[in-house]
Amino acid sequence: MSRCRVPVYISPDVSPHPLNLTTALPQTPSLSLVKFEDCQHSKAVGFESSDPNFSVRPDGSVYAEQEVANLSEPIQFMVTARGGHDPHIWETTVKLALFGHQPSVPVSQVNIYKLVIKFPRKHQKSSSANGLRRQKRDWVIPPINVPENSRGPFPQMLVRIRSDQDLEKGIRYSITGAGADQPPIDVYNIDPVHGKMFVTRPLDREERASYHLRAHAVDMNGNKVESPIDLYIYVIDMNDNRPEFQNQVYNGSVAEGSKPGTLVMQVTANDSDDDTTANGMVRYRILSQTPHMPIPNMFTINSETGDIFTMAAGLDREKVSQYIIIVQATDMEGNLNFGLSNTATALISVTDINDNPPELTARTFSGEVPENSVNVVVANLTVIDRDQPHSPNWAAQYRIASGDPQGHFLIRTNPVNNDGMVTVVKPVDYEQNRAFMLTVIVSNKAPLASGIQSSLQSSAGVTISVQDVNESPVFPTNPKSIRFEEGVPAGTTLTVFAAQDPDLFIQQTVRYSKLSDPANWLRINRTNGQITTMAVLDRESMYVRNNIYEATFLAADNGSPPASGTGTLQIHLIDVNDNAPVMMPKEAQLCERANPRSKVNITASDADADPHVGPFVFELPSYPPSIRRNWTISRISGDYAQLRLRIPYLDAEVYDVPIIVSDSGNPPLSNRSIIKVKVCPCDDNGDCTTTGAVAAAGLGTGAIIAILICIIILLILVLVFVMWMKRREKERQAKPLLIDPEDDVRDNILKYDEEGGGEEDQDYDLSQLQQPESVEHIISKPVGVRRVDERPIIAESQYPVRPSLPHPGDIGDFINDGLRAADNDPTAPPYDSLLVFDYEGSGSTAGSVSSLNSSSSGDQDYDYLNDWGPRFKKLADLYGGGEDD
Repeated sequence: MSRCRVPVYISPDVSPHPLNLTTALPQTPSLSLVKFEDCQHSKAVGFESSDPNFSVRPDGSVYAEQEVANLSEPIQFMVTARGGHDPHIWETTVKLALFGHQPSVPVSQVNIYKLVIKFPRKHQKSSSANGLRRQKRDWVIPPINVPENSRGPFPQMLVRIRSDQDLEKGIRYSITGAGADQPPIDVYNIDPVHGKMFVTRPLDREERASYHLRAHAVDMNGNKVESPIDLYIYVIDMNDNRPEFQNQVYNGSVAEGSKPGTLVMQVTANDSDDDTTANGMVRYRILSQTPHMPIPNMFTINSETGDIFTMAAGLDREKVSQYIIIVQATDMEGNLNFGLSNTATALISVTDINDNPPELTARTFSGEVPENSVNVVVANLTVIDRDQPHSPNWAAQYRIASGDPQGHFLIRTNPVNNDGMVTVVKPVDYEQNRAFMLTVIVSNKAPLASGIQSSLQSSAGVTISVQDVNESPVFPTNPKSIRFEEGVPAGTTLTVFAAQDPDLFIQQTVRYSKLSDPANWLRINRTNGQITTMAVLDRESMYVRNNIYEATFLAADNGSPPASGTGTLQIHLIDVNDNAPVMMPKEAQLCERANPRSKVNITASDADADPHVGPFVFELPSYPPSIRRNWTISRISGDYAQLRLRIPYLDAEVYDVPIIVSDSGNPPLSNRSIIKVKVCPCDDNGDCTTTGAVAAAGLGTGAIIAILICIIILLILVLVFVMWMKRREKERQAKPLLIDPEDDVRDNILKYDEEGGGEEDQDYDLSQLQQPESVEHIISKPVGVRRVDERPIIAESQYPVRPSLPHPGDIGDFINDGLRAADNDPTAPPYDSLLVFDYEGSGSTAGSVSSLNSSSSGDQDYDYLNDWGPRFKKLADLYGGGEDD
């Protein structure tokens, strides 16, 4: 048999009492109409509502069972349709909203699915008149649609699953898949006995848009009764998300003067809802524009793409540099009643174009410059440009169109204020130009925008006056070169080295002086600059470089202030043959016996230049005759010759051999030079031996005697010094010592081998150690008997009295006199005697020393003791009242 799908739809009822946001929903009016049609045209159809607050009449009209107080959000519930003879159950979702806020599309979305789903029947054979035929499956299971954000109550029934065998045996139903026994777990569950499947909590399409479950049917023993069927559940989108802009602030720009329709920027907002429905369809519009210049609607926006365009002409950066646009994005295709909205800010900067030519602030400018000045700003040109500062459209360029053919001036742009600085780059001369009339044109670095013409104020005239100053005298030829032969006598006039005064309009006198003359050869006339010689000019002088002698002269005028200039005179000295050649070397050595290797190479040097130098002529003089008899000279080249022995043997000695050397000058100059030749015995290699070298050195008898005398004198001095040292040592040892070194206990360790007998060893009369009461005891003693520790009763020696201010030279004499008096003093006890001091008696007439008081009256300040250093610290603490007091 064939089954057909039964469409169910909901149509709004035209109620005479439309609802608003503040009106409660009454019981009686029909809210909507649910119509049901099937292919069998069943008359009896029953409807059931999942929401107890609403019911459906047999004609399909939906009404409220009780008053509903809050309709701020749409109400959604399910309506079930059941045919009279059809075992199938159908249901749909009904969504109710306030009448005044209906969207452009029906709010009631018709989602049809079977309430009761049967497992497909198995294929079976049946006998008939026509024979066997195959039975088809009952139906294809449609997907289940569940709206998101449902308010329940939960669990909410979605569908019932049953098997045809549930009447014959007990069946247990279960579901598996994501949302059931897999994450997210327990979103759906099923009644295992009746097969009713429920959703347990609100769904969120933005988290998960669909679920795929499988339904299973088993008997009580767990045996599979039916094959699993697939269930597809789709979450119906609700408008629960606002459009979100990608940025809260968008930055864009548009050039000033742009035509209407110019694209400026694009803003984009995303809606998490289903973009295939009105819930996710975003539309854009501009809420406000700040500022409203020149008109409030300078921009428009494409409602679907978010592109912002210019709507009107008149963008001028110099008037408005930035616009603030508030853009709103609304879903539900821009329906402001039901759509959700969000806003963002678009900052549109008006970029600059060169639509304002630079304009000079005056038609004429003026300045002045001293002559001969360079890199001096003589005038400042001010300009106005309303374009964006410090941009190529604002930066000015200056050009001198006329008035400066020789390029004396250059106009540089001040990067800070765009002014033009007229600068002198080439010195100007007052005597040639007293003033300059320049024509200056100013422009921008960037070209002017299309259709913009240059201003008449882009050019101006600049008048520059030249100031006359006292200029230095100038030598016309500097340096000046002249040629003269060397040897010019003193007083010769060489040239006139005169300077010119550039100040033609001022009568001034120029005076000359010598500034630099290294050899002091020249003199200059102070009035006319005539130069004469003071000495003979010599090309070979150390002050001549490359045959040129330089001298510097000063020319000064009498202007105010005075000015001076310098000039250099270069004298090129022509060489003459005034220097005879000089032979080299001055010394040589030869073997006493003639052999081919025994020779001396000689040459010559000449301070002159070509052609007054070589080739040289070397010859031996004819006098004395022994020269030519013993020696011979032969020419090797133009500058070299060899000196040899003419005879086979010559005694070892030093010989002075004269040689005459002549140059090639015209006339030639000759020079008689002496070469000292040391003739010595030689070894087999032709080298002088040590003995021969000494003999050849020419030490005579007198020299040897002088050397010996010097050696003897040196030995005598050493001997005298040694004898003097020995004598001094003997005198020091012969002088008697005041004490035996063995008895001297100073700086020595004394060893006492015996300590004595204790108390018994101390039996002696202590009175012997005391000073007697009178001198009678001493006088009564026999002559010649006296204790060593008693002072003799004789007149004491008179020690010398030191003067108060002795002369430093008398100190030695004073010490010697005192030493002699001490040595001859019989009253002085020896070092090894027992010294007896005066006995004061048993009592003392003086009181305790501690009873002594200071004789000073009043308090005395001893704080200065703190400044005397650490050695006086204790004394300072006692008397000065230290920090402890």
